[in-house]
Amino acid sequence: MFKLGKVIFREVQRFRQVWLWTIILFIAGVAWYGFIQQLIIKIPFGNHPTPNIVMIITWIIAGMGLPALFCSTRLITEVRTDGLYIHYLPFHFSPRRIPFNEIKSFKVRTYSPLMEYGGWGIRIGLRGQAYNVSGNRGVQLVLFNGKRILIGSQKAEELARAIDTAMGKSNV
Repeated sequence: MFKLGKVIFREVQRFRQVWLWTIILFIAGVAWYGFIQQLIIKIPFGNHPTPNIVMIITWIIAGMGLPALFCSTRLITEVRTDGLYIHYLPFHFSPRRIPFNEIKSFKVRTYSPLMEYGGWGIRIGLRGQAYNVSGNRGVQLVLFNGKRILIGSQKAEELARAIDTAMGKSNV
């Protein structure tokens, strides 16, 4: 069985932006309101009500699924003695491991999630791949194969120090 290295740094991030949760809860609220009004109270929802089955599907997806997805989503970043691990739940079944011998360089930087990567999440942009959930700070990795990976972090300097310690060289 494969044994993981000792944890040097661990950060768990979740979507906590008020504006994002306002939008999600508004959408979920409309789905719940329509479901209750049309299927429980039996008053058609709107001037041109949707069929009940469509209302049920909408309620399941937007009323329950969307909030559940965002509640369960989290980015776990770990620096271990055997590599850097990125686990973006629920989208990764297992963590992505980046061995230290694949990292050419890294640095802490401020970035624009919208302009550089098109938002938050697992993103691919002109500047490479990004894993982020909030904020605009992170650690930019450059791999020996030329790929660039940005890891968003609320503790970017601490993450970089942990990578530096684990790699055994001064690179921050």
